[in-house]
Amino acid sequence: MRDIRSAAAGVRVTRPVPLRQAVYDTLIELIVNGSLEPGQHLVESELAEHLGVSRQPVREALQRLQTDGWVDLRPAQGAFVHAPTPEEASQLLSVRAVLETHSAHGAALYATEQDVARLWELQEAGIAALTADDARGIVEANAALHGFITQLSRNEVLAEFIRQVDRRVRWYYMPIARPRGKDAWNEHATLINAIAEGDAERSEKLMRRHTQNTTDFYCRQIAAAVDARRV
Repeated sequence: MRDIRSAAAGVRVTRPVPLRQAVYDTLIELIVNGSLEPGQHLVESELAEHLGVSRQPVREALQRLQTDGWVDLRPAQGAFVHAPTPEEASQLLSVRAVLETHSAHGAALYATEQDVARLWELQEAGIAALTADDARGIVEANAALHGFITQLSRNEVLAEFIRQVDRRVRWYYMPIARPRGKDAWNEHATLINAIAEGDAERSEKLMRRHTQNTTDFYCRQIAAAVDARRV
């Protein structure tokens, strides 16, 4: 039997998440859910007080958030929540569209009756959030539905790629969740029917159209907002 020193060689107990990482993750979630809006000034002292931490981990988190495209650090002005451009949105959502069309194709091949029933449950959750005019609820329900379709595709590599862009997609979707909602959830219903029928080609086509509609709608909204700021 190996002794403790041999068995534990090269192994370290997982430490708690560093404070700067916890602050980073918290600030991203506040940006994604709309609590911190694009263009909003982020004051270190206010954030530190709100989060119950010192200013140092906030400063470190803001620097990393700038690197990752969530925050803009402006000389002599401070930190501001990044306002995504139509070009940024188009690029990211186009990548997401490619990934999710493959997800829909796989979901149609592998979904069971139980899986389809779960899709309808998620659809109902989205409709309920839409009826309640709950933007955050709509975004979360949308992410849950799309995530489950990805899960049904049984492609772990594909799922990992989609997870990497999930938070930014949810961020982009927040401002259009309500105005896009009715059309988006009608498109979801049509897609679920295609998956239930096992029609992989039609499911892929419907998902492609759905994600393109979302991309186009978002870009129109952002372009209009940019034009309004110029007036």
